Amino acid sequence: MFTGWMIDRLGVRRSMVVGVTAWSLAAAVHGWAMTGWQVVAARVGLGATEAVQTPLTIKTVATLFGPKLRSLAIGAGTLIGAAGTITLPFFIPVLAAAWGWRGALIFAGAGGFAVLALWWIAARGVVFDDRAEDPELDYADGAAPYGPILLERRTWAIVVAKALSDATWWLLNFWLPDFYRRELGLSTEQLGLPLAIAFLGSGLGALLAGWVSGRLMARGWPAARVRAAVMLVSALVVAPVPVILRIDSYWAVTLMMGVVLAGHQGFSLSIFGTITDVVPRAKVGRVTAFGAFCGNLGGVAIVWVTGAVLSAGGGYTPLFVFAGASYLLGFAWLRVMMPRVLPSPRGSGHAKA
Repeated sequence: MFTGWMIDRLGVRRSMVVGVTAWSLAAAVHGWAMTGWQVVAARVGLGATEAVQTPLTIKTVATLFGPKLRSLAIGAGTLIGAAGTITLPFFIPVLAAAWGWRGALIFAGAGGFAVLALWWIAARGVVFDDRAEDPELDYADGAAPYGPILLERRTWAIVVAKALSDATWWLLNFWLPDFYRRELGLSTEQLGLPLAIAFLGSGLGALLAGWVSGRLMARGWPAARVRAAVMLVSALVVAPVPVILRIDSYWAVTLMMGVVLAGHQGFSLSIFGTITDVVPRAKVGRVTAFGAFCGNLGGVAIVWVTGAVLSAGGGYTPLFVFAGASYLLGFAWLRVMMPRVLPSPRGSGHAKA
C-alpha cells in the first residue's frame, strides 16, 4: 500500500531508483543471514520492497504509452518476467555450486543493481513528465472525475475482480507442483518441464492478449469494449480447468495448464489496462497497489483453503471448480460495477474538465 503512494509522489524515474535499490539490498542481505529469524527478516524486507514492481510497471506504461500500446507493453513485460521464472531455476544452481548458496543470493542482489544501471542508460532522453503531473487533475482517458480511491466505485470494480482472478493464480502457482505429483505421479526431478511449459504459456498468453488489444483499438474499437472482449475470452479459456482432472495424458494436462495460465494473464492484463484507461495518472500507482494488495489477500485465502481441503481429503475437484468460475465472476463483477465511461476524443493523456 505504501509503494503505490510513493510512486505517485516520486514519479517513475525516482521510484525506479528507490525501489530497485531497496529490493536489491533486501535480496543480497539473505546471503549474510545467520539465524532463522534473520532469514525471516530478510524475507519480510524483500516482500515489502519488491511490492513496488507491479504499481511501478503500470505507472510506467500509463506514463509512456497511449491506450493502443499499453496492453502490448504490459504483455511484453509479462513475457520477459515469465522467461526469468523459467530460466533462473536452472541458472541459480550453477551459481550455488560455484559460490555457495550465500554467494548465489548476493549475486541476485548485485544483479538488481546491474539491471538498474542498464535501465538508467536506456531511459536517457525519455521524458517521463513526472514534474508536470498534477495530483489535483482528477481525470483519465475516460474524461470522468475520479474521487477518493477508497470511495470510488471504479476502484472496487477493479480490486474485487483482481482478488477473484489472483486467487486462482496463487492456487496454481503454489499448488501446481503438488497437483502434478498427486495426479501424474511426477517426482521432483520431473517437475521442471511441465512447470516451464505452464509459465511459458502464461507469458505468451499475455503477449497475445496485448497484441490483440492493440490491433482491435487500431481498427477503431473503443478501449472499454476491447478490455471487456479480451477479458471475457480469457475467462472462457480458464473456465474448462476442471476438465484437467479427467485427463490422464501427461502432455495433454501439461499443455492445457499452459493454456489456462495464458488465460489468466490475458484477464490480468485487461484489468491493468483498465486501470490505465479509467484512473488519472496521478493515482495509477495507488489504485494498482491497492488492487495488488486485494489480489494478495485472495491468494493468501485460497492457499490456506487449499491446504485445508486437501488435508480433509476433498481433492482438487472443488478447488478447480472455483478456479474455472472465478474469472467469469470477476468479469461479471467488473461489468456491473464499472460505470459506462466514454473514452476521451483525444484518445490518450488527460481529458480536460
